[in-house]
Amino acid sequence: MEEASFMLTEIPGGFISHRPHTIAGGHHHRFAPYPVVLHQPHLQQSANSPAIYTIPSHNLSHHHAHSHHAAHAGHHAAHHHHHAAIRSANRPKSPITPPTQAIEEEGTHIGHLYPEILAMIFAKLSVRDRGRAAQVCTVWRDAAYAKSCWRGVEASLHLRRPSPTLFGSLVKRGIKRVQVLSVRRALKDIVTGVPNLESLNLSGCYNITDMAIGHAFAADFPNLKVLNLSLCKQVTDSSLGRITQHLKNIEVLELGGCSNITNTGLLLISWGLKKLRRLNLRSCWHISDHGIGHLAGLSKETADGTPALEYLGLQDCQRLSDEALRHIAQGLSSLRSINLSFCVSVTDSGLKHLARMSRLEELNLRACDNISDIGMAYLTEGCSSISTLDVSFCDKVADQAMVHISQGLFQLRSLSLSACQITDEGLSRIAKSLHDLETLNIGQCSRVTDRGLEIVATELVNLRAIDLYGCTRLTPNAMQKINQLPRLSKVNLGLWHVR
Repeated sequence: MEEASFMLTEIPGGFISHRPHTIAGGHHHRFAPYPVVLHQPHLQQSANSPAIYTIPSHNLSHHHAHSHHAAHAGHHAAHHHHHAAIRSANRPKSPITPPTQAIEEEGTHIGHLYPEILAMIFAKLSVRDRGRAAQVCTVWRDAAYAKSCWRGVEASLHLRRPSPTLFGSLVKRGIKRVQVLSVRRALKDIVTGVPNLESLNLSGCYNITDMAIGHAFAADFPNLKVLNLSLCKQVTDSSLGRITQHLKNIEVLELGGCSNITNTGLLLISWGLKKLRRLNLRSCWHISDHGIGHLAGLSKETADGTPALEYLGLQDCQRLSDEALRHIAQGLSSLRSINLSFCVSVTDSGLKHLARMSRLEELNLRACDNISDIGMAYLTEGCSSISTLDVSFCDKVADQAMVHISQGLFQLRSLSLSACQITDEGLSRIAKSLHDLETLNIGQCSRVTDRGLEIVATELVNLRAIDLYGCTRLTPNAMQKINQLPRLSKVNLGLWHVR
């Protein structure tokens, strides 16, 4: 028997909302509160059967532990007489019948629905309710196991001892996304047990080693597109050699906190992962300008690097300098987003290079201490497509930078200026020019007063979120005006979010 626990999570989306319903026998069920119109030519409408069928989603699973029975006993007893009264008022008393029979007698004909339609209904349920529906009967079980019900679901696993049953269950459901929360067995069991795996999340599995990666990926896995090794601190360039050899179709590679990765690893990536779109190298402290040259295809050892790359996360890579930005601008023209936060060696001169990147939409320069108003002037000479800019905690950025931003970055939707040296004058420049701004972070800008915030309240009518944490010179009068913005949904004052 498999000694592994797992749960299923789903990409956020709209689910049918539910309300309680009672059928014969006092059992509680959950069903969609609105009617679902179904074309069912094999069903004959009877005199007691409406043309529109209300589709219930049952919660008929038996309690699996005596403690669960005890917890609900009081609830059932408390409602028994109430529900019995409702039933006697609506129809003659009858012996308790099986749930599916009771449903049919109420005119829903749920037992006769096509399996494909049942699967469509179950796909609208939460993962938890889908599992409950599968316990009603074999027909519902088969429908609930349809692969169409499990698109976008990620299985989160705690793996202990080997067993063939767990992975078979995932394969039957068509689940292709797996997150391993803890592992005490061969990683190979996972990748071979779910052969169509598309996403594997191993973040935080500290005991994953190069040997484990080597054994797991000893053959090609063409379906795997997303691999997350964040905080797998024992992983080195050796693992990247195996990954780039056998996982050629990887599009997303997360290596944040893999502090043993070096420039050699980036060379391997540039050789083998031509489809890579997203690469996160956060806190890979051995990475230098030369390694970025590998990715850009500019070193003599590489051909064309990683030309499809759209996102590059370099936060806290403190050995990077302006030379790395020159490589990026020269060889990674498809980049749309760069995170350079805490890259303290990057200066204003480096922004000259980034200004040549016409496709760049997001730039994070948070806590880059050597960025100043001059760098903002360089940046705004190009980069006209930037919609998100973060220069928080760049304490050399002040009002003159706001002049440059207001005159060159007209596509801005999100601007973060926390702890910058701006005043009401700089804030006024932004508010009067960037009318499409939706997010403004000016937390800890202690020189901003009511005057600046009142201009924001007048000009930035599309604002949805504002951060005012630590703005100590603001009064309730200014807060009252900012709260009148029609689209504002979030105001951060530090201890809580208010509207």
